[in-house]
Amino acid sequence: MKRLLDIASAPTRRIVGLMTGTSADGIDAVLVEIEGYGEMTEFRVLAQLTHKLPEKLQADLFLLFQPDALVEDLCQANFALGAALADAALKVIAAGNTVPEEVDLIGSHGQTVRHLPQGNPPSTLQIGEAAVVARHTGIPVISDFRPADLAAGGEGAPLVPLVDVLLFGDPDRGRLLLNIGGIANVTAIPAGATIHHGVLAFDLGPGNALIDAAVQHLTGGTERFDNDGRRAAGGTASEEWVERLLKHEFFRRPPPKSTGREEFGTYYLAELMHQAELSPADLLATLTLFTARSIAAGIERFADPEGELGEVYVSGGGVRNSHLMSLLEEVLAPRHVRPIDDLGVTADSKEALAFAVLANETIMGRAGNVRGATGAKLDAVLGKISLPPLVEQE
Repeated sequence: MKRLLDIASAPTRRIVGLMTGTSADGIDAVLVEIEGYGEMTEFRVLAQLTHKLPEKLQADLFLLFQPDALVEDLCQANFALGAALADAALKVIAAGNTVPEEVDLIGSHGQTVRHLPQGNPPSTLQIGEAAVVARHTGIPVISDFRPADLAAGGEGAPLVPLVDVLLFGDPDRGRLLLNIGGIANVTAIPAGATIHHGVLAFDLGPGNALIDAAVQHLTGGTERFDNDGRRAAGGTASEEWVERLLKHEFFRRPPPKSTGREEFGTYYLAELMHQAELSPADLLATLTLFTARSIAAGIERFADPEGELGEVYVSGGGVRNSHLMSLLEEVLAPRHVRPIDDLGVTADSKEALAFAVLANETIMGRAGNVRGATGAKLDAVLGKISLPPLVEQE
């Protein structure tokens, strides 16, 4: 189509990136101007914000995470989330003093409701109807990035490694790019690594998911996260339970690997709370230490066993939990642990930026997966394109 060819042939593209993470607490949105593609990618962030989800929609999404979720609820939430994604896109466009007519693309990850890379057949499902986003904004949308990698024999995750290498790799310094959303993942980038050589990335296990779920349960839903880690900091972690939790099979599984609420969700937490006689503060302290230790175990066992990558840059909601960050500094020493902000990108915008860059790679007809990260047997152009309805000419 001529419109897509014009976008691909332009010297620069304005792209909105949208990310709704495992925590389902809001939509991170970024408006970015991108020049080039692949190793020639250069970017400039024009605006960034987090769009809070309506409470009913958030509650509906959490119902979909349950094994007995209804197909009717799935259908309705898919379209409702599409409308919320469109709202987020329009807000970040306005925040960048831009109008939709000046934006070329939207890259939307959507909300993961199932991720079953070990299933038979392997499968994954992200919702947030892209046709609704395209209709409400008038902008072409690239969405549903993960299935193409699964079809190529990969796990469909993690997909951010390509962007980590393109934007944050360094010719002289080895780095670990750690993202702590609902699930934690890491990209290990040795000095001078390229997307085709030397990069390893995988999910580490729970990030904020278990901590957030515990807070919601303990407060009857009045709070959704441990603000700055204060509740956990006021408790005493059970070393016995941390060690028991670290015996989960996932932590021994070598990469490529990915995970989600299916392994570290409501039922996992309910079993722990049923068996462990811990006070609320001690439970949160235990879960936070477990999260930090599981991250460190994955890094030291698989990502950087020789301790050669001295810099750890952290993104995602976990950056706002100072207690968790302090634990990470302790368990990852002597590596230097810093927020991704130190590299010029805010912690909340990094993954939204990633899907803007992935959309840029897709419109240029380039592969967006890193086979060393997902385990795919083939390179894959990611995502599906949804065009806005044609405007009738009078």
